[in-house]
Amino acid sequence: MKQPMRPFEDMRAALLAAATPLSTVEQVPTAEALGRVLAVDQISSLDVPPLDNSSMDGYALRCADVPAVGARLVVAQRIPAGSVGHTLAPGTAARIFTGAPIPQGADAVVMQELCSLDGDGVLIDHLPRPGEWIRRAGEDIARGAVVLTAGQRLGPQMLGLAASVGCATLPVFRRLRVALFSTGDELVMPGEPLPPGAIYNSNRYVLRGLLEALGCQVCDLGIVPDSLEATRAALRAAAGSNDLIITSGGVSVGEEDHVKPAVQAEGQLDLWLVAMKPGKPVAFGRVNDPAGGNGADFIGLPGNPVSSFVTFLMLVRPFILRRMGVEDCLPHSIRLPAGFDWPRPDRRREFLRARVGEAGQVELFPNQGPGVLSSTVWAAGLVDNPAGHAIAQGEPVSFIPYSELLS
Repeated sequence: MKQPMRPFEDMRAALLAAATPLSTVEQVPTAEALGRVLAVDQISSLDVPPLDNSSMDGYALRCADVPAVGARLVVAQRIPAGSVGHTLAPGTAARIFTGAPIPQGADAVVMQELCSLDGDGVLIDHLPRPGEWIRRAGEDIARGAVVLTAGQRLGPQMLGLAASVGCATLPVFRRLRVALFSTGDELVMPGEPLPPGAIYNSNRYVLRGLLEALGCQVCDLGIVPDSLEATRAALRAAAGSNDLIITSGGVSVGEEDHVKPAVQAEGQLDLWLVAMKPGKPVAFGRVNDPAGGNGADFIGLPGNPVSSFVTFLMLVRPFILRRMGVEDCLPHSIRLPAGFDWPRPDRRREFLRARVGEAGQVELFPNQGPGVLSSTVWAAGLVDNPAGHAIAQGEPVSFIPYSELLS
């Protein structure tokens, strides 16, 4: 009997529900925490900036000493960044530089472009207002504020924020350990002779690259022969030391597709077939650890290169992020006008390779076939089209840029 396809939303929800976040926490240097997932909220122990400081090169002064444009003040001190001046006497100004603390008594800074030197003094060619060009203590971050929250994947700007409050190290979840292998006797590696009927294994490079971009610790098991025994042996070898096993190919229902029965023999298969295009044959389950450990989650992807690419981005990536401890793990789309007609939609949810043209409309790659890997390079993202939905030119569509999917 033909097995029904599971709706895409149901499949993704089931995957996320099964994604148990890691619990092991490591303390790593802040400079080495890029891409890691923060395990504990980070709270600032200080104000940033710690003191009122100048946001311009100029002159710190008392507004009361400049009743009119052209007032002359004696320059009584010079305050570069990294030093602290003394109390500003009435009738004087302090030459001050960006980032330098405001001297006590001063209530404004006038930028140097609005001042003119006059011997040992300065002419103020501007009527200052209290607080002008002064950055207040704690204006950026207040002492006791949460600066980074647990569950965030740390980007460069977050590392900078952590450093700005003095965090030399950060508590992060350990890396997810992922085993990867491909199945198919037709596959050969680049650099090897290409016999008749053979193809080079592109999925290995795509999937490994996607996993490493996510910060996973990848165990690459290469190509496994098309046999039930070899596939079962590879699963057993991977289950004891990895959190997740990902395969490409062999998850359909042909006589040479051994992944599904191999997983059923070595563990359990919970989900099978998803109503998305490209990428219908996707499997999820668990593989037992023969040594009695916890075993590993299993996700089997299609062998067609675009199908493998798209199903990873839309299903596997959120699952991995959730396992890594990321709270906001789903990609965000933007609404843009379609620069194309799509009159014959599929009954499955479609993810179309696309990019944004100069006019701001979404353009489609002409050939949306599941084996056309060049379309993924031409594209800058995916159009997420609901099942059975025809698209007319000019209609808003949901476009997911690669920036939401490839890092």
